[in-house]
Amino acid sequence: MDVMPLLLLVAGSAAIAGVGRRVPVPAPLLLVAAGLVVSYVPGVPDYTLDPHIVLPLLLPPLLYTAATDSSYLDLRAQARPVALLSVGYVLFATFVVGCATYLIVPGLPLTAALVFGAVVAPPDAVAATAVARRVGLPSRITTILQGESLVNDATAITAFKVALAAAVGEGATWAGGTAEFLIAAVGGVGVGLVLMVPLHWLRTHLREALLQNTLSLLIPFVAYAVAEQVHASGVLAVVVVALCLGHRAWEVDFATRLQEEAVWKMVAFVLESAVFALIGLQLPVVLKGLGAYDGADAAWYAVAVFLVVAVARFVWVYPATFLPRLSARVRAREEDLSWKGPFVIGWAGMRGVVSLAIAFSIPLTVHGGEPFPERNLILFLTFTTVIGTLVVQGVTLPPLIRLLKFPAHDIQAETLAEANAQAQASRAAEQRLDDLLADERNALPAPLADRLRTVLERRRNAVWERLGQVNPVTGETVDGTYRRLSREMISAEREVFVRLRDGRYIDDEMLRTLLRRLDLEEAAAYRETT
Repeated sequence: MDVMPLLLLVAGSAAIAGVGRRVPVPAPLLLVAAGLVVSYVPGVPDYTLDPHIVLPLLLPPLLYTAATDSSYLDLRAQARPVALLSVGYVLFATFVVGCATYLIVPGLPLTAALVFGAVVAPPDAVAATAVARRVGLPSRITTILQGESLVNDATAITAFKVALAAAVGEGATWAGGTAEFLIAAVGGVGVGLVLMVPLHWLRTHLREALLQNTLSLLIPFVAYAVAEQVHASGVLAVVVVALCLGHRAWEVDFATRLQEEAVWKMVAFVLESAVFALIGLQLPVVLKGLGAYDGADAAWYAVAVFLVVAVARFVWVYPATFLPRLSARVRAREEDLSWKGPFVIGWAGMRGVVSLAIAFSIPLTVHGGEPFPERNLILFLTFTTVIGTLVVQGVTLPPLIRLLKFPAHDIQAETLAEANAQAQASRAAEQRLDDLLADERNALPAPLADRLRTVLERRRNAVWERLGQVNPVTGETVDGTYRRLSREMISAEREVFVRLRDGRYIDDEMLRTLLRRLDLEEAAAYRETT
């Protein structure tokens, strides 16, 4: 097996994503553009998306890391708009885009057009999260977009299966499709809740951080595979498990949390980078099958379908946002909305690799051995829709948000809330320390007991000091200067340890022990500055 193409894909996409962190253009767009260019470089192999790899091997970890970074409480608070988008909009888009494509493309059967509608219906979790993270959307809008993108794949895959069954002649009814969706949804949630119990027990009882993180890497694949095995939604199973485990992550020991955060950041970075690069690399594969079509006609179909996809989202978003507010109970429970939030949600419907993977899973033939109607054209339209939404909407979304002038985050209020929370926690910790020291079994020399109190006081005052005046020369707060000097002292210690190792006064094993101790102290200082 030749692994060189895979190594080149991972290394190249990671390098381009690194560049994307240093330029104004979002990394996903750079990766897609690079994939488009590289796909025509002589000698570059064909990177054909295999749905048997993307859906069970790439989608679960991407969903898992996105869900664990989300807030269960925030998603629950936004359950209505999330459900209207992740279920209602996907079904609406499947029907509207399918019917419009049937009218746009001569000779395309309605069943095949509905298959295409289901393929391009769901905005992508990776694209939505990447763009929302980069542009700094208001928290409520970010929560809605993340919640939609976590759940809508399950709706789209079910709709795709129903439409595909009708297209290939297996027979499908609305009642059967509704039943299949309910079974998949309820089953996926049920599998996630059932798996959450033993998985959380393991996470809280395994004492080795390496074992914990090995388990963490396996969780999304296990949840997806188990759910699919019982014909439930693997997507929902992964999302439910991730939300539950993320909500209770505080019960896991600190070493596991530190290591797990680093591991999953690396996994998400590599997979997201490779996924966006793969989208661009599909161009030769898609165009190769389009040879029988006139280029001008295919381009017209692509532009028309993109416009339908973009407009259909607004047609759904505004009524779904404001019609529920006709209810007095909804108005009393939710804050007043302007037109700006729904506009951003409507414009942020980027499609991604999931749509391409589903499209590539369309069979070559239907019952009787006949070719699937216009399969190559459907692949092409899926590709152009994905590229169009990523490029047009992805490029214009940041300036659009700046133009709409959403209220900026109140840093002072957020810091004050953090300081109040730390003060309450410090009082509880101080009371606990007094109770422990009153027991003779916990007797400590006075200097050590004072050190515990000093550390606690330092943690309590650190946030309040960020609200204070800044140094007129450096622009730093007193707390910031303290942390910077602390890190300079740690750096000086580190240099001495290395010099002692080089002089053979200590060995490498002792050096690693001493450096790890300093690394943890520096990590704590760095965490307080971010």
